[in-house]
Amino acid sequence: MISLPDTGFLADASPRLKQMLAAQATEIGLERGAALFKQGDPGDALYAVLAGSMEISILSLDGRKLSLDLVGPGAVFGEIALFDPGPRTATVTAVEPSRVLRVLSADVMAELHRHPELAIDMVRLAGQRMRWMGGQLNEQVFLPVPTRLARKLLHLAPHHDAGGATVRLSQAELAEYVGATREAISKTLATWKRLGVIDVGRGTLAIRDPNALRALADPDQI
Repeated sequence: MISLPDTGFLADASPRLKQMLAAQATEIGLERGAALFKQGDPGDALYAVLAGSMEISILSLDGRKLSLDLVGPGAVFGEIALFDPGPRTATVTAVEPSRVLRVLSADVMAELHRHPELAIDMVRLAGQRMRWMGGQLNEQVFLPVPTRLARKLLHLAPHHDAGGATVRLSQAELAEYVGATREAISKTLATWKRLGVIDVGRGTLAIRDPNALRALADPDQI
């Protein structure tokens, strides 16, 4: 029997969903940089992260990459294929050696027919995704780059360090997550470094003053 993490979405998932994942899912190992699936691929499965970190990203029409999120153990994704079978709307890539569980959509739907209470988990997952996407859209439209960057760092830090203090991403990668130019990110980080909020290393960023960063993430402080 597969041991599931008690974090992320799975922390509050129903016993039935956990039982289905543990009993029916196939475990997949991914090396750093390996794509689990790509934008446009057929959507035919639901996934749960056992270990590691997975990046969710999209490509614009002009080929520019925008990183949407970084998910860790306990995250569940791929549910859109259950409600609207079709091509994947994003690419999911391992940013470090990772393990995920895969349950084919057909098997999930069969379980839903046998155990309708599973639909509560699926609706809650879809609702969380919609709320998160709405928040991302609002941030991109209404918030300036420094506020978006502060929010993204606070969101990403827990996936990289138990103390929530270190983000292991380059400035170019941060720019992809924030939807800004590398130059804008570099300028903002340089200012925060002078203020003692963060410290920047090669491919890493250490949060020295979390309270100051939370204040910078507050749109009321603009």
